[in-house]
Amino acid sequence: MEQNLINFIPQEAISKVTLLLKCDNLIVKIKNERKTRHGDYRALPNGKHQITVNSNLNKYRFLITLIHEIAHFEAYKKYGRYIKPHGIEWKCTFQHLMLPFLNPDIFPNKLLPLLAQHFKNPKASSDTDTKLSLALKQFDTPNDKTYIFEVPYGSKFKLYNGRIFKMEKKRVKRFECTEIKTGKLYLFNPNAEVELLK
Repeated sequence: MEQNLINFIPQEAISKVTLLLKCDNLIVKIKNERKTRHGDYRALPNGKHQITVNSNLNKYRFLITLIHEIAHFEAYKKYGRYIKPHGIEWKCTFQHLMLPFLNPDIFPNKLLPLLAQHFKNPKASSDTDTKLSLALKQFDTPNDKTYIFEVPYGSKFKLYNGRIFKMEKKRVKRFECTEIKTGKLYLFNPNAEVELLK
């Protein structure tokens, strides 16, 4: 395993991750933050396979993302290239690979029930699991962002891409917000991080 990868995952997970990464054709790269993804996987033209994971993730989210991407690689090897990216083959592979990590030696006890629930049917992104995403964010480095569920109704906020919205109302699970420039209505998950405008 690459030496620098050790700095990004829980200490107790290192030996298990090392076993998963024993394939010579698999390259893992740590990237600067990308706003639209935590990591990715792709088969390279030279027959090798590459996984990238963002460097700004806390160690628990980094580990989940790393295993998520290794599951893409393993599903590709086992089932071929024509499976759906987050279809049943990937889900089963992800569940199987993640199971040995779901213990209190690796994850804090308060995360384990949420992880167990999430891995009954893992999604393309852990961010779509609001409860798990909010629980994982407790371990992030503090920043000046506000969760959308904390934005007062009628207030304006800005996204990382500069677009400005006004908070309208809450639906059952998500929040209705109007983009100021276009007047279009958008729905946001409660765990979206935004910059509140004064």
